[in-house]
Amino acid sequence: MKIYGALLSPFVRKVVVALLEKGVAHELVAVSPGSSRPEFVEASPFGKIPALRDGDFTLADSSAILHYIEAKHPAPALIPADPQARGKAIWWEEFGDTVLGATALKILFNRLVGPKIRKLPFDENVALQGEAELPSILTHLEASVPDDGWLAADFSIGDIAVASALRSLTYVGHGPDAAARPRTAAWYARITSRAAWQAMEVDEAVMAERLGIA
Repeated sequence: MKIYGALLSPFVRKVVVALLEKGVAHELVAVSPGSSRPEFVEASPFGKIPALRDGDFTLADSSAILHYIEAKHPAPALIPADPQARGKAIWWEEFGDTVLGATALKILFNRLVGPKIRKLPFDENVALQGEAELPSILTHLEASVPDDGWLAADFSIGDIAVASALRSLTYVGHGPDAAARPRTAAWYARITSRAAWQAMEVDEAVMAERLGIA
């Protein structure tokens, strides 16, 4: 199984962590969004990361990839069977991707990826917009995380997705703040102490060193 993308992306990161949690062998193929590499274009026609190749099967979009992985490798489960827990897990994954993640990317792209890594045009006003949106989002997360355990009963794709977005925010000075939001920081620490997350961080540290953003 090949995953195309880069660990700086929260969407790539969540797929890699899920694979590591399940012990599924895979190869991360370094690709930037919009790459013209034929094998990547075949897997991701619109140039977005991550994309997956599993034998002759290809798929793009992190959520679609996670559901494919869950169906093919059901244990340990990352999408709960209980209806309410499943709904919560999928909601938190969506929150991580399209609420927290979307705001995080406004800051990440316009403060780091655009100007420092890809040498592309960037817009500081968009970064400032992201910073203005962030407090209310993080306040909701702080009010929602449990004192112990996970966002949807058992550890799930919801925890992975939200933590992946928070991890990206650490590169631009907006990572978990234990003084301001202690419950979120404690929950995030529980995730980052897991063996799968730590294995991912080893590879991410190599990438960050190579890009000069460690």
